Amino acid sequence: MRFKFIYLLFLVCILNTSNAQSPASKQVTKFTIAAPQLDTLKTIWVYLPKNYKNSEKRYPVVYMHDAQNLFDTKSSYVGEWQVDEYLDTLTENESIIIGIEHGNEKRIEELTPYKHEKYGGGKGDTYLTFIKNTLKPHIDTTYKTKTGANNTTLFGSSLGGLISFYGTIKYPDTFGKAGVFSPAFWINPEIFNLVESTEIPESSKFYFLAGTDEGETMIPKLEEMITLLKSKGVKENQIESKIIEGGKHNEKLWGENFNTAYQYLTTNN
Repeated sequence: MRFKFIYLLFLVCILNTSNAQSPASKQVTKFTIAAPQLDTLKTIWVYLPKNYKNSEKRYPVVYMHDAQNLFDTKSSYVGEWQVDEYLDTLTENESIIIGIEHGNEKRIEELTPYKHEKYGGGKGDTYLTFIKNTLKPHIDTTYKTKTGANNTTLFGSSLGGLISFYGTIKYPDTFGKAGVFSPAFWINPEIFNLVESTEIPESSKFYFLAGTDEGETMIPKLEEMITLLKSKGVKENQIESKIIEGGKHNEKLWGENFNTAYQYLTTNN
């Protein structure tokens, strides 16, 4: 195991010298970091605000999953979110965006907190531990960040929505806010029990989004979760929910609604 980890660190050095710049935008770069918790390497995409180099201020950080689909059409599955294009238009309320590439065939493993009888998975806590204990400390020492939970957001769609919500519930001292698009609550219904047994801080903040054409269970499960949160004492000003008529389970839905969710989650830090 030790030899393998040293080899991963060696690969990081090589990859970081040859793969520093992304073709997506001059504001977006990439680096590779060893993820010892997952026994792998992770490619990380970094978006910095346009005035970052000339500014002395520190910025909130949004950690997003499935980085391949956020910034670049060429690397995306079926279209990108155009996160960088939107953020380039901002002159205030700016953030650093950290995109974490999914693990391809290990995506279900990494983004599900509980194991599913048919689809497997269940290494979500390990993935989040990588973010908490390895990636976030690296980001906070490398960039001008606001490090507190109220300035740290998890954001994703589908399985990424699931793990973002789970991370904010399970680790509120690290992740204070969650962008939860089309969450795959169906694959891990145990998450309802977690919420039921957890005290949720008044500082936590959630933005939910789903489309009406995402299957029969998407909207009912989302509404069930929101009802549960409110029964736990989560206040109206901690939750925003948007249902898109005709919205489908795809990058188009998520990309077109990123701006509204971003503004809600990052305003008044």
